[in-house]
Amino acid sequence: MERVRRSYGFLNGLEVDPDVSKGGLCLAWKEEVSILVQSFSRRHIDALGGEESWNTLKSLRNNEEQSWFVCGDFNEIIYGFKKKGGLPREKKRMEDFRNALEDCQLIDVGYSGNWFTWERGNLPKTNIRERLDRGVANVNWMSMFPEANIKHLVHSTSDHCPLLITTIKEEYISRPENFKFEAWWVLEETFEAEVKRIWDSALGTINFEIDKDESYWEQRARVKWLKLGDRNTTFFHSIATQK
Repeated sequence: MERVRRSYGFLNGLEVDPDVSKGGLCLAWKEEVSILVQSFSRRHIDALGGEESWNTLKSLRNNEEQSWFVCGDFNEIIYGFKKKGGLPREKKRMEDFRNALEDCQLIDVGYSGNWFTWERGNLPKTNIRERLDRGVANVNWMSMFPEANIKHLVHSTSDHCPLLITTIKEEYISRPENFKFEAWWVLEETFEAEVKRIWDSALGTINFEIDKDESYWEQRARVKWLKLGDRNTTFFHSIATQK
């Protein structure tokens, strides 16, 4: 059955084996169609397609105050220029994707590396590249992790490239000396008494340091917002309307 559907151009599909020689099911869809299989058995296949997938995304949104980050294969692009080769993407489908992200107040986090995350075809005439995988987040999450970055790694066995998500600068990852934690100290018997003594004697200084730290991260977040605002009107509008 897989050979049959692929011969007709349906590269994606699900086959349910028959009971000996009776029955059997097959659901097939082309690569430009978004399908989410919910469950299946020898008598049924339950799947969400098209707009239903975006309704599922909207239903996962709990409240505006919660920090939210979503990452993975959305099987859709936002604009036509995010696709090279193959048939043009249907404008209505891209618009539905954009509207779903806007309704959920999710903004693209950005990326580094190759511009595409999915590739098929080795020859120039048959090669297709698209950015189907991405990370999106709301304003609260992005303000918590202003240094967040998604790197498109080189793909090998899969037609999708892996996504490496980091929430701190790469310079800290490449330099282990930046992560020196004296964890052994918390095991000492005098730890609790010593912390209380320092806290009682330097409460004013500690509060001052906390204020400086908060001010620092506010400035870092504003820089990030301004950069994103130049690229994303929706994001800039969300920031401008925050109380």
